[in-house]
Amino acid sequence: MNNIKSARMILGFFMAILSLISCNKKDGVAAELSVSPSAITFPVEGGASDITISSNAGWSVNNPLSSWLQIDKTTGNSGSTTIHLTTLGQNETGATRSGILEISSSNGQSRRVAVTQPATIYPSYNTSPKASDTTGMSSTAVQLAAKMHMGINFGNTMESPNEGEWVSSKITESYVKFVKQTGFNAVRIPCNWVWSHLSDRGKAKIDPTWLNRVKEVVGWCVANDVYVILNAHGDNGWLERNVNKVKQDSVNAMEKAIWEQIATAMRDFDEHLIFAGANEPTAENAEQMSILMSYHQTFINAVRATGGRNSHRVLVVQGPRTDSYLTSDLMTTLPVDLVPNRLMVEVHCYSPSTFNLLTDGDVSWGNMVYYWGAGNHSTIEPERNATSGEEAALIDELGKMKKFVDKGIPVVLGEYASWRRTPGLGKPVPKDLAMHNKSVEYWATFVTKTAKANGLLPFWWEIGFMLDRANNVAKDQALLDAIIAGYK
Repeated sequence: MNNIKSARMILGFFMAILSLISCNKKDGVAAELSVSPSAITFPVEGGASDITISSNAGWSVNNPLSSWLQIDKTTGNSGSTTIHLTTLGQNETGATRSGILEISSSNGQSRRVAVTQPATIYPSYNTSPKASDTTGMSSTAVQLAAKMHMGINFGNTMESPNEGEWVSSKITESYVKFVKQTGFNAVRIPCNWVWSHLSDRGKAKIDPTWLNRVKEVVGWCVANDVYVILNAHGDNGWLERNVNKVKQDSVNAMEKAIWEQIATAMRDFDEHLIFAGANEPTAENAEQMSILMSYHQTFINAVRATGGRNSHRVLVVQGPRTDSYLTSDLMTTLPVDLVPNRLMVEVHCYSPSTFNLLTDGDVSWGNMVYYWGAGNHSTIEPERNATSGEEAALIDELGKMKKFVDKGIPVVLGEYASWRRTPGLGKPVPKDLAMHNKSVEYWATFVTKTAKANGLLPFWWEIGFMLDRANNVAKDQALLDAIIAGYK
């Protein structure tokens, strides 16, 4: 009995299939409708694209996007037909616009085509692109990395709301020369562009006076044979804290606008100048990494589009949170750059954070550590000895980046530093000050040496504690010597 029921079910299934085939036939001919492509993305500035429709019956197109998308033919007969789609200029709505075109045939078939156009939130600043210029730009990223021997930051200076208000003085040419004489032939300039230097925020226009000031500082460096990494820094978090879908369009628009302006203004500098698109972007998973990659891609495209020497300039892209572990796990590919071998990756190191970042007091996630490294633990204040994050941990952390170096992708250790808890700063002071100072110096040497051993380019985060910018002298010669010792 069960066999009979099964046979009837199978027969019913085949009858249904035959009925469906019959419904999709006309005069015994199977219904046909194909549409290619199935998805179209127009550029921000607008453009045109074609769709090919093949059918054995008449067809029509339903276009709900007619407010911004024109189609030259919305109906047709059997055969193969190409229809032409044109956007009505730039998308100035402030958000990506998209929709579905539905192509229906009288034979009962239908197909869908997804159409998208990103937003133009700001005007284009690539108004004077130049032809590619290789003059003074012969080095690949690897070759350029080999020329940078010691690196330092001009930190807390050009990224502050007003230049120099977080430190004792602005950057001068005499300071650049002093840094070079001290042994550093590469500097990283953290820079504020969006936070307080837009003369027209609605149009993302950078104040020309500020652009010229940054250009002046870069010029002093290049003139003194100092390599420069110029970035878009924390900048009040417009990019750093907005690696998400909601802000993706507006962040990409701002990234494009500012880098078209920066790249155009700095275009004539030779390979001594390197651009870095961000600082410490907060991406922590694959979805956020995909969004961050779109920011990096926008940065690269904007710089390259300005032409001239920028067509060949070495560029730096940041790992998620500039964390070595996250970068190793999530940065499985790099953005597309049509110019080969001109990209670097950037990470930072302040590990362990209890030793390097906690200075005001203990917090819920950890207690302040004053003493770090083999032979540097205190017997006077053992509760402030490091219990984790020492030599083996840093060897592992920085070693995560060697796989990029081994693939011919230089890695910039864009920031690393440790600070002395000295009296007079209004902060807790170690009871065993001599052992604490020894720990700070040992950390500086150890991280510099470990970074170099893994092929990384270390840039010490200097914010006026080690070097006196007003008088061009070393304020902390022992720390400077410890950093230099790491390079030997």
